[in-house]
Amino acid sequence: MIRVLLVDDQALLRSGLRSLLEHEDGIEVVGEAGDGIEAVERVREQDPDVVLMDIRMPRADGLGATRVITGDPALEHVRIIILTTFDEDEYIFEALRNGASGFLVKDTEPAELIQAVRTVADGNSLLSPRATRTLIEEFASRAKPARLAPSLDVLTDREREVMAHVAAGLSNDEIAELLVISPTTAKTHVSRAMVKLGARDRAQLVVHAYETGLVTPGWTP
Repeated sequence: MIRVLLVDDQALLRSGLRSLLEHEDGIEVVGEAGDGIEAVERVREQDPDVVLMDIRMPRADGLGATRVITGDPALEHVRIIILTTFDEDEYIFEALRNGASGFLVKDTEPAELIQAVRTVADGNSLLSPRATRTLIEEFASRAKPARLAPSLDVLTDREREVMAHVAAGLSNDEIAELLVISPTTAKTHVSRAMVKLGARDRAQLVVHAYETGLVTPGWTP
């Protein structure tokens, strides 16, 4: 059973999301929160697998709540999907930097939302890799300076190469085909890079790739 927490300051939106998700087999909405402070409290109380997190909320926003949740070792398993509108795109890069596993616009089709929850619950991220890459490219140069970009010296040449392809939005299968290696090997390189750099998931790996200069906006394999 996938346990989901809903975080948004609009009760009507939370009600709609709850109604949608609770009709799905294998998904349970375990709680709701109306701001960032309450979100952190509910996550610690309810121990959800996935949090659907709004950005702009009173008292504390979704960026701060995401940073607190992903920074708590006891909540390492919790995955966060940011809910956004098109006029909030500038916040997405910061959310991914803070540990969010991906994002969805609030008018996403119901089927896509449900699939997103299942995808993130399975441990994957970058719900739409190419769309995420486009957004990161657009806003990486505008984002706040990196607090401390991780050094890539700990990576092998192959791990850096694979990491660059992850930042380009390629899947493990696509990386494997491009580098003439098996998908399992590609996945292993991705996993090792994440461990060495302390990245929660592929989303943070992409952020690290831009912050360290491994790739720059407009780069393609």
